[in-house]
Order: sequence, then structure tokens, then C-alpha cells
Amino acid sequence: MSQLVVEPVSTRRQRKEFLAFPWRLYRDDPHWIPPIRSDEKELVGYAGRHPFYEQNRVQTFLAMRDGQVCGRIAGILNRVHNEYHNEQRGFFGFFECLDDQEVADGLFDAVRQWLAEQDVHRLRGPANPGVNYVWGTLVEGFDSPPTFMMAYNPSYYGRLIEGYGFRKAQDLYAYWGDVAILPQVMTKYGAVADQIAERFGVRIRELSTKRFKQDVREFLAIYNRSMEKHWGFSPMSEAELDVMAKGLRYLVIPELVVGAEIDGRLVGIILVLPDYNPRIKQIGGRLFPFGLLRLVTGKRKIKRVRILAANVLPEYQLMGVAVVLLRAITPKALACGISEAEFSWVAESNSLSRGSLEKSGTKRAKTYRVYDLDRDAG
Repeated sequence: MSQLVVEPVSTRRQRKEFLAFPWRLYRDDPHWIPPIRSDEKELVGYAGRHPFYEQNRVQTFLAMRDGQVCGRIAGILNRVHNEYHNEQRGFFGFFECLDDQEVADGLFDAVRQWLAEQDVHRLRGPANPGVNYVWGTLVEGFDSPPTFMMAYNPSYYGRLIEGYGFRKAQDLYAYWGDVAILPQVMTKYGAVADQIAERFGVRIRELSTKRFKQDVREFLAIYNRSMEKHWGFSPMSEAELDVMAKGLRYLVIPELVVGAEIDGRLVGIILVLPDYNPRIKQIGGRLFPFGLLRLVTGKRKIKRVRILAANVLPEYQLMGVAVVLLRAITPKALACGISEAEFSWVAESNSLSRGSLEKSGTKRAKTYRVYDLDRDAG
């Protein structure tokens, strides 16, 4: 067998090969959705300076055999995570690989060596590039495409990752629900929602089109605060929140982003996005020159959505605000003609949210896994 070579990406040509490899790997897979090319260039550190890297570092690697790319990976030093959790841990991400354990081992070795040079010896992933972006490896649910901003990969990735010595750290679930369950849920919880709203003075409001950017930014800040104690979470910086708010401006349907206020303070949000993935596939991940228009024009015609966030500030989480938010979003979803929704992702350790979804009639459709390597492999 020809010799495997794994090299750090340093040239313009290598960067192009790194970004292009998935198109070759998935060319016969009908469920694969390409990344938005301009976004991926920023998230791997190849274009501009994404605010994620104001405090964090990344190094990408290519695996080559006989002059052909056979795998890629990024090593990520997430200083924000390490400060937040008071630990020294590196991450791997943007992992794509042929079904070849030698190639996978070579890629993981390269990342571990790069991190070891910075005295970091524990590893977690995949993170593309962090918990607030695309997170985890698909391990169950390969029979359908992913929804917007969710991971997809060949079924053998889990075997390659575990074959190197990684072990499961946490599973993340995607729950699917037909819109037909919503009236049933509201019949069950509607009266309770009304009582909670009256007791605590909960006021519901939609995203304002007049102060759109400010509102999106404020809604995302609620997400940041509400996730403080969730497994693996680390907060987005102010600059990251601003970039995400700018991107969401073109993607959201205002009436499907709902906030709950108490005494004039925003305390909870539900953020629902159309599933743009079929359109992203049609445009091949290219937003320019005309891809963005094709992506967002007529977005109200998209009848499948992803519930991206349903978050309440920690000090209000036991008051039932989430039930009030669900009651508020239900008629809006029905009026928009939504036919199905994915609630994703929900951490395995989040028993409260999992229990609520399972009791409401949703079904677990996909499982994503995050892996840790806390000891020497093999």
C-alpha cells in the first residue's frame, strides 16, 4: 500500500483541496447537503477573521495517498471553553475521511501532536468549530437528509472514531414532530399556559421588523445565558453574537421568532427557522452571485422547520415560561402552513426537555454523538 502522508494545510492549493474534498466523498450520497461555501471558508479560518478565532486557534490538516486527498481534519484550541470549564482540552472538527482506519488514525495523530505542542492532551469532537455551530457525528438516522445547520456523515465515522480510542461523551437527539400534534398538545397544556401567563404577567411578543437586528441580537443573548449549565456549553462572544444576528436577518420568518417578557424584561425565546437544506443542495452551497436570492426568496413556502432554540433564562426556568412560549408559537406555525418540525438538538443529559418532547408525541429521529479521548489511544 502506498505511504500515507498527513500535512498541515499551509498553501492556497491545500486550502482549496481541503474545502473541495467533501464534494468527492459524498458525490453518490443522496442525503448529503453541501455546506454554504463562504461560511465554511470562514469557519475553518481561511477567509477573513471569524470572531470565533479572536480568542481561539485552528490548524487544518490533509491526508494524502498517491497524490489524492483521502481525509481532512482541523485541530481547534478553544480557549473560551477551557476558561469556562477550567480544563485543558482540545477539539477536532471538519473531519471527513475515506473508510480507512489508517487515514483516520493519521489525522487524529496530527491533531493530537499539534495540541500536545501547546500542552493540551485531552480531545473532544467533532466541533465545527464549537458547540454553538455544527456539533457531533451522526450515529443513528442515516435514512434521510439532515435539517438546516445539522451534521451529516457516512455511517462508518463512528467506527473510525471509536477505532482510534475515542469514547462517547454525550449523545444529542433530534426529535421529529408532525404539525398535527400541536392542537392536541395545546388542548392538554393551553389552560396551564394561560394560568402561568396570568400569574407571572408573561407578555408574548414577536420579533420586531422595525428594530430587527437589535431584536435578533437580544434573542440570541437569551440563548447564551440560558445554556450556561448545559453540558459542554461555552458562551459566544459579543462579536460572535453580532455575526450570527446578521446572518439570521435573511433567514428568519419574524412571526416564528417569539419572545416572552416579564416586567418588561425578555426572559425566554423560541427561534424557528425554515429548513433551507433542500435549497442549499440546489445551489450547491454557493451564495453568490445568485444563490442567496434562490435560498431566501419565497421562504414562507418552506413547510418543514427546525426549532433551533427554545430557551428561558435560568432564574425563570421553573415558572413554566416555556409552556407559554409553546402556546404562543402554535397558532403562528399553523397559520404559516408548517407541516413538520425538527426539535434539535437536545442533549441526552437534558432530561427535562427530552421528557417534555417525548410526552408531547414527537419521535426521536436522529442521534448525534460527541466523543472524548482522555487517555492515550491504543
